[in-house]
Amino acid sequence: RTVKIKDGVAEVRAGATLLYDSDAEAEEMETELKASAMLEAIDAIKSIDTVVAEVQKSPSKSNEGKSIILVDHEDSFVHTLGNYLRQTGAEVTTLRSGPAALDRIQKLVDDGQKPDMIVLSPGPGNPTDFELSKTIALLEKNKIPGFGVCLGLQGMVEHFGGELGVLGYPMHGKPSPVTLTEAGQESDSIFTGLPHTFEVARYHSLHGIKDKLPDCLEPTAMTEDGIVMGIKHKTLPFAAVQFHPESIMTSPVFGMTILKNALSFLSYESEANEVDDHDHDVVYEFVDLPYSKLKEMLKERGMSVHGTKSEMVMKLALRQLKSEELSAGQYDLSMLTVPELRELKTSLGLKGTAPNKSALIEMLQECLA
Repeated sequence: RTVKIKDGVAEVRAGATLLYDSDAEAEEMETELKASAMLEAIDAIKSIDTVVAEVQKSPSKSNEGKSIILVDHEDSFVHTLGNYLRQTGAEVTTLRSGPAALDRIQKLVDDGQKPDMIVLSPGPGNPTDFELSKTIALLEKNKIPGFGVCLGLQGMVEHFGGELGVLGYPMHGKPSPVTLTEAGQESDSIFTGLPHTFEVARYHSLHGIKDKLPDCLEPTAMTEDGIVMGIKHKTLPFAAVQFHPESIMTSPVFGMTILKNALSFLSYESEANEVDDHDHDVVYEFVDLPYSKLKEMLKERGMSVHGTKSEMVMKLALRQLKSEELSAGQYDLSMLTVPELRELKTSLGLKGTAPNKSALIEMLQECLA
């Protein structure tokens, strides 16, 4: 979450979406969870020297040196998305959408500092509320690759001549399985290395109507009931997803893979950077295993055996990747904050409670050993 500090007072936005089928107690717990990061940060303030040491110990990433502009459409997820993008190694600058952001991007181009990609964030309302078409037109003019999330996808659909529809049932904070289309399974797809079907987090009411997509756009992922969950432009380096890759309900392994692929494959260059296939190989190592074997492996490591096969694969792949980073000295659990440790524990599906940071680290080390 983003903390605003003014006149010595820290504030954090912590709310929940209320729908007619909402569970009041669950919504209250969600707001407390969102606020917990700030409260824990206050309880464990670190010195500037410690923060600098953590930054210096950060491992190098495959997209080191790449520059990304994240256009913020006033969404609560924007800083989480920015954090995911930074984990790829890229340098991320967030600009609030509007004329000032477009002027800033154009100035960067004019000064010879053209960003490697523009990411169009999620946001409330309609794409026209944020004049998304003007942003996309600027990208076309200056030949800057674009990747959209949620509202970003809707903006691309409208800009290139498609139509949007309204879901009969709002999907806010709802998980859904999505299936890759033939285009989504191509070697240069943003979904390269992911299973044919996997679960994602949805927060939307608007969607791109499949039958009304323009000829230049093709769907790359769909839901069981035919809702477009991913698109790509046939000739330009533009792609988008309707779901949230940065949400905890979407596998962190899958979400990071999508973002890494976007940075690697969406390019005007004749040859895009090659993606490190290791993450993909780890996922496939578990995909072909039977359900019973996956369940056995999870149980051996003290991890929850509940969930779909896709969720089991996600937990085991995440454990494998983090274990390798730990062994190689590229990952230091002690450098993580309590909220980050808890998020990792949740992502791994670790059972049991840990009352403090030391107990969390001990639990995670035992799982990753």
